[in-house]
Amino acid sequence: MRDSAANHYERAFESWLIDHQVEYVRADEHQRIGTARQTVKNFDFLLYAPLGRRIVVEVKGRTFAGTSLAGLKGLECWVTRDDVRGLGAWAKALGLGHEAAFVFTYRAARIDVDFDGRDVLCLGPDRYVFFCIRLEDYRRHMKERSVRWQTVTLSADHFRACAIDLPVLLK
Repeated sequence: MRDSAANHYERAFESWLIDHQVEYVRADEHQRIGTARQTVKNFDFLLYAPLGRRIVVEVKGRTFAGTSLAGLKGLECWVTRDDVRGLGAWAKALGLGHEAAFVFTYRAARIDVDFDGRDVLCLGPDRYVFFCIRLEDYRRHMKERSVRWQTVTLSADHFRACAIDLPVLLK
């Protein structure tokens, strides 16, 4: 795992990729491309999936304070409008065979969490679980969360309908 990972959520995701032997490139998220009038937010990872697919990924770290993942309740899934625009711009610029997805990385805040049979990554004392939402699904169902902060989110029902496990995204 690279020491340059910006935060523990990205380090957890990168550890999962290494553990599962997924080829990837980590982007330099501190730089933006574009003109003086408009810039595009960088993505976090480019994943090399089977059959020549490339997945542009934005990792979103959240804390899960619940006791069970059954029913996928209590999982925050907000992002900024800039995240949505940036992922879309990158997938389009990179061309055919590239798709985009958010990977929500949830750190369990409690010791007694029932992960409902999901794949859990242990990294030091922390435990993480991952859910992915393809950008087109997010765009289709997103709703305003905060005008001031330029954030959008999914309803709990849409999150449950769209969220997939990481291995499913990579098939």
